[in-house]
Amino acid sequence: MNKNIYRHEFRSRIRSVISWSLAVISMIMVFFSLFPAFSGEAAMVNQMMENFPPEFRSAFGLNTLDLSSALGFFGFILIFVQLCLAIQAGNYGFGLVSIEESELTADFLLSKPVSRDQVMNSKLLAVLTSLIITNLVVWVSGFTAMQLFHGEHEYDAGRLALLLSGVLIFQLFFLSVGLIVSLVVRRIRNVTPYGLGLGFGMYVLSAFSGLFADVKLEYLTPFKHLDPAYIIQHGTFDTPLVLLNLAVSLVSLVASYWLYIHRDIPAVS
Repeated sequence: MNKNIYRHEFRSRIRSVISWSLAVISMIMVFFSLFPAFSGEAAMVNQMMENFPPEFRSAFGLNTLDLSSALGFFGFILIFVQLCLAIQAGNYGFGLVSIEESELTADFLLSKPVSRDQVMNSKLLAVLTSLIITNLVVWVSGFTAMQLFHGEHEYDAGRLALLLSGVLIFQLFFLSVGLIVSLVVRRIRNVTPYGLGLGFGMYVLSAFSGLFADVKLEYLTPFKHLDPAYIIQHGTFDTPLVLLNLAVSLVSLVASYWLYIHRDIPAVS
């Protein structure tokens, strides 16, 4: 690892980390503050959910999430928090090495006395540090919101911790997939459309997986690999899907290293 590259990469993402962290805090606190009102009318809430079409409930996981319970309501919020985290991690993955080429600084960086392995290690560690900070914000916000607004409704702190422990695994999937796509695509000039496309695309696949139970779309999307409804209901991860998620992330990272080391970096003419 090169300390100068690491510091530069981390500092360049500080504003982004702060912005995403504030967005996550606001989302968790504002929406979970509504829980006391929902829990006070538990029967009405459950009846209202039954009036929605089964396809709609399946698409949003409402067929297995009990919004009148503290963990069920938090799990519903976490689905949308995951969408934000997916876009953040995807953006970081797409921009990890492509930004050097789009800004025409790749050949300048590689002319320094550092190997491509060192460049990739430094950049990846800086991004992981950024994601871990966001991950910690999710943990603190989740437990704080639960303590402030759970009221008389008891909740299993162990299941909440298990629910939150899957966030980093979830982020790594989008980071690694975004990274390998950026190395396969000729040149990425703007990472935002790619990050949004990957995040929303996987979310839509998750929704369709709920609509078409006979189609195994859950194998394709991390929203199902780390489904909050499944974790809350069973008190454990869906082990085969989580292992699949980790395998995709690992293979993507290894392939990304190989592609970057053998990549023909265009020079400024």
